[in-house]
Amino acid sequence: MTVRKKHQPFTIILTGLSGSGKTVALNAFEDSGFFCVDNLPSTLIQTFVNLGNRSPSISKAAIGIDIRERKFLSDFADNVASLRKKYKVEIIFLEASEEVLARRFKETRRPHPLGYKDLSRAISRELKLLSPIRKESDKIIDTSTMTPHRLRKFITDFYSKTGSQEMTISLVSFGYKYGIPLEADLLFDLRFLPNPYFIEELKAFPGTSQKVKKFVLSHKDTKEFFKKFMPLLNYLIPHYKAEGRSYLTIGIGCTGGRHRSPAISEEIKKMLKKQKLNVSVAHRDL
Repeated sequence: MTVRKKHQPFTIILTGLSGSGKTVALNAFEDSGFFCVDNLPSTLIQTFVNLGNRSPSISKAAIGIDIRERKFLSDFADNVASLRKKYKVEIIFLEASEEVLARRFKETRRPHPLGYKDLSRAISRELKLLSPIRKESDKIIDTSTMTPHRLRKFITDFYSKTGSQEMTISLVSFGYKYGIPLEADLLFDLRFLPNPYFIEELKAFPGTSQKVKKFVLSHKDTKEFFKKFMPLLNYLIPHYKAEGRSYLTIGIGCTGGRHRSPAISEEIKKMLKKQKLNVSVAHRDL
């Protein structure tokens, strides 16, 4: 007799600060195969998840919730606890710095959902109201340094394969002078390596070019770095998998993010691909 495996859909509740990119993220989830609903009335959330659990056609769903859904947010902890008793639920909280949020609202000329005339006051008030929800979240994504394109890629890279056992490894090359990628789980500093920026014939070329890669990779210090770095990574990755992680973000940084970190990131990607791992690379500051 064949035993049918119970249908267990995966549900994401997407929330966070207004202006932090919830609409972009929800669209990315839809592109990744999620059944998406935005601003679902709180009275229907439990019903929606229950229906999804009974429908084999819905294997994964994403629900967008924001400050306008006050009733659900006021009882967020109890609502989520109730859902988690029965279903696989992940809470994602999007945020950004107050300065960035204010700039985004001014650029789009949209009013803040709280309706305050003082934008700074509205942002501070919303942060305070949502702080208990932030504490309940499984993943907090700071979008301060992310363009809409990068946020979309971040979501699709990590969640398009949700439901499989394969972990996605995302490499992000960056420049320390522009700040670290806040989404990174691991950070590695390459500023000790010789800098092509000071080589006149290499300065104008990016780290993805063959000329720069050859210069960076052929150096003695780079070879020593890989001898120590790859065994460390090969030790860490299985442990992250065993923890149940579906994604791992590794930041590879140099001074400006133009030469050394892109060259090294591309080489790391090549080495991990040989191990049949699911790897992507993004060059933030090129």
